[in-house]
Amino acid sequence: MSLLLAGARLPGSDGVLDLRIVDGRIDAVDLAGRLDPRGAERLDLGGRWLVPGLWDNHVHFTQWAQTARRLDVSRAASAAEAADLVRRRVAAEPGKELLVGFGFHDALWPDLPTRALLDAAAGQRPVVLMAGDLHCSWLNSAAARRFAPASDDAVLREDASFAVTSELSAADEATSDRWAAEAAAAAARRGVVGIVDLEYGWNLDTWVRRMAPSDPLLRVEFGVYGDDLERAAGLGLRTGAPVEGTDGLLTVGPFKVISDGSLNTRTALCTHAYPDGSHGVANLSGDELVAAMRFAVRNGIEPAVHAIGDEANRRALDAFERIGVRGRIEHAQLVAPDDVARFARLGVTASVQPEHAMHDRDVAERLWEGRTDRAFPLADFLRHGVRLAFGSDAPVAPLDPWVAIGAAVDRSRAGREPWHPEQRIPFSAALDASVRSRVATGEPADLVVLDADPSTLAGEALRAAPVAATLLGGRFTHDTLR
Repeated sequence: MSLLLAGARLPGSDGVLDLRIVDGRIDAVDLAGRLDPRGAERLDLGGRWLVPGLWDNHVHFTQWAQTARRLDVSRAASAAEAADLVRRRVAAEPGKELLVGFGFHDALWPDLPTRALLDAAAGQRPVVLMAGDLHCSWLNSAAARRFAPASDDAVLREDASFAVTSELSAADEATSDRWAAEAAAAAARRGVVGIVDLEYGWNLDTWVRRMAPSDPLLRVEFGVYGDDLERAAGLGLRTGAPVEGTDGLLTVGPFKVISDGSLNTRTALCTHAYPDGSHGVANLSGDELVAAMRFAVRNGIEPAVHAIGDEANRRALDAFERIGVRGRIEHAQLVAPDDVARFARLGVTASVQPEHAMHDRDVAERLWEGRTDRAFPLADFLRHGVRLAFGSDAPVAPLDPWVAIGAAVDRSRAGREPWHPEQRIPFSAALDASVRSRVATGEPADLVVLDADPSTLAGEALRAAPVAATLLGGRFTHDTLR
C-alpha cells in the first residue's frame, strides 16, 4: 500500500512538502512536486498542516469509555447540589439499578458529603458518586451495603474507593468493548494514534480481545499493577514488547505503582501540612516501593510511580536513585526545586497532565497555599532538560491531547487569567511531549492533518484544533478529506 500526501505544510513553516507513505512508514519527504509517486494514490492536502500522530500517555480507558453514560456531577458547588443532581436523575429515570455519577470535587465544598444526604435524594436506590480525581467515592446506604458493608464512612478514599470503583465496569464484555470502540473513534477524530492505558486490573486479555476486529484505531500500551506483577513476569511480559497477534499495535506498558493519593482528596503526600493538619498518605514505605520497583525492573518492566505531593515525588526519586534505573513519575504535581533537577539527572520522565492544573488551581491555592509557584512546574522541567510526556488521566480530563497542549501553552481556561504564567511552555515543546515520532523518512506514518497551523492558535482555538484527518501506520482512522 502506498500513498502520496501532496501539498503539506509543517507548523510554523511556509514551505510546501510532499510525503510518500509505503507499507505503513514514511518512505520519503521532499519539496512539493519532487517525489516520484511510484503508482501511489495521491491525496492533495491543499496546504494543510501536518504533525506527528498524538499520544495520550496516561488514561484509564475503560472508565473513560463509561463516563459519558454516568451522571455528571462535576459542576456541583456543594454536597447539597450534587445530591440534588442525583434527586433529579432518579425522578427522571426511576428504577432500582445502580446509579453511578462522576466528577465531583469536594475540597472546596461548604458542606459535607454524608450518607443521609444521598439517602434523602435516592432512597433505596444504590448510588456511587466518583470524585473527579478517581481517588475517593461517595456512597449512599444502599450502595454501602452492596459494596462496602464493613465501612461506616460515606466517603471512601484511596484503596477502599478503588475496591468499589473497580466493580463498576459494564455488565458484559460486549457492552464494554462497544463503548471502548466508540471512545477510540472519538480519540482518532482528535488526532490520537496511541494511548498508555493504566486502567486498574489485568488488561492484557481485554486489549487482545479489543484488537481482534480488523483495523483497530489506536496503538495501546497497557500497564500492569502490583496485584498482577508476578503474573506478568511469569508470562515473560516486557515493557515495549509487542503482543503476538496484534500486528504490533498492542505492546506491554509500565508497572504502575500508586505511592500517594491526590490533591482534592487531601491524600497527596506533602512536606507541609494541609489546613486540617494532615500530610497526606504514603501507600508504601520507602523499602516497599523499592522492592516492588526492583522486582519489576529485574523482569524487564519499567516502573511508573504515581506521585503527586512533593514528599511523594522526593521518595519516588529516592527509589529510582537507589535502584539505578530510569522510568516515569506519573503526575508530579508539586515538586521541590531541587527535585526538578533530580528528574533530569536520574533520567526520570515526568508523565504529566497539564489540564489538571486548570482543574486544580483553586483547590491548590487553598490546600497548597504559598507553594503553588512549584505546582505543575512544566517550564521548570523543560528548563532542566526533563523529558515530558503529556496525558489526560481520562476520565479526570478529556482524552484529547489538544486540551493538554492548550493548558501547557496558555496555562489558562475559559478566559481566566493565566495561573502562574511563568510555567507556560512553547507550543513546540508541548507538541513534542504529545508525540512519539517525527514527520521524517523512516518514521511510522502516524500523522495528523489540520485545517489550521496549530502553532498560531491560542486559547479555546488551540484546545479545539481542527483535525481534518488521522493516519495510523498510513491507514486513515479519521478522514474528512476524501
